[in-house]
Amino acid sequence: MPDRRKLTDAGIARLRAGAREYTVWDTQIAGLGVRVRPSGSRTFIYHRKTASGVRKMSFGPAALSKVEEVRRACMEAAASGNAGAGDGSRVKAPLFRDFVAGPWRTDRFARCKPSTQRNFNGILERQLLPAFGARRVDRITRRAVIRWFEACSRTAPGTANAALDLLGHILNHALALGHAETNPTRGIERNTGRKMTRFLSREEIARLHRVLDRHAEGSQSEAQQVDTIRLLLLTGCRKGEIMRLRREEVKGDRLELRDSKTGPRTVLLNGPAREIVARRMAEGPGSGGASPGPRSGGTSSSPWLFPSVRDPSRPQCRGLPLWYRARREAGIEDVRLHDLRHTVASQAAMNGVPLPTVARLLGHSNVRMTMRYAHVGDREVEAAAERVGRAIMSMMGGTENLPSCGTG
Repeated sequence: MPDRRKLTDAGIARLRAGAREYTVWDTQIAGLGVRVRPSGSRTFIYHRKTASGVRKMSFGPAALSKVEEVRRACMEAAASGNAGAGDGSRVKAPLFRDFVAGPWRTDRFARCKPSTQRNFNGILERQLLPAFGARRVDRITRRAVIRWFEACSRTAPGTANAALDLLGHILNHALALGHAETNPTRGIERNTGRKMTRFLSREEIARLHRVLDRHAEGSQSEAQQVDTIRLLLLTGCRKGEIMRLRREEVKGDRLELRDSKTGPRTVLLNGPAREIVARRMAEGPGSGGASPGPRSGGTSSSPWLFPSVRDPSRPQCRGLPLWYRARREAGIEDVRLHDLRHTVASQAAMNGVPLPTVARLLGHSNVRMTMRYAHVGDREVEAAAERVGRAIMSMMGGTENLPSCGTG
């Protein structure tokens, strides 16, 4: 039997999600109901019989509209004889900040991985909410989006691209729920990304190693950052994977990461990386990562391998300020922390490791991404070209007919 009752705002708020989707129908307006999904979302729907069949429409999340407003909209739709999907716009569209805090977080944001949620929250707080929070989602114009995007692109083109993508994602959901008729982000050209091909040479790695050795004897914070940087260079892991590494994710000679960019993955540790991890595990979170001594006064109560020095209950999440000093002292100021990951991929490729294996090493979901990382130095390319040329000439009957460099 259908569940029929007089819908009230308070009654709708008390509706709880079940194992399956269900609908509560209104006794005041025939065809008006609230659909409750297992996710917990509650949506106003309206079914109206016509000569051609049943016309269905949605008035969006119940949390954003009053029952009386929706009843009036249903009566207007019935009177006009047109209950198409576009009629939901008769209910006032929510402000962008309210839509983000309500239906988007419930229906879309909650499905994202924790690392993605942290990234989205940062973009919302710094970019999107200040720019569009007070606007209704159906009043965000293409002109306003372009003006904001161009201003953001002047200082941070990469961030502008990411923010525009997120804005488009949110407005697509508003479009699907009937709160807007168009998505103004569509067709806006993104900034062209610079292709970064920077990786460390053997000489640069040696200089960086010597600089890190000096800082390892410094403060607790410095010594911990040295271990973090070295582990990034030895494993090719992403910064967040190491800085937010939990002790429970350390399984002997491997790391069992629960939340990487591509989902859970296993990182096999080489010998030097195992030494760093084993020492960190043995010393406890109070240690700075150098040899045990007076500084190692912590316990193993922190869940993090690299905890905050001030608050061990939190991970080391305020960046690595030592990195900027270390790269300056090593003469590699143009190298980003992420380039250490490029360096691992490049060294693997230059040492003959097949690309599919490099992809697994880095946790890439496909080899095409790995090809962007595994840059090879000019000397290696030159040597490879020489080897290939001589191999082909030997197949042709010898090397005596090798053309000179001056021939075309």
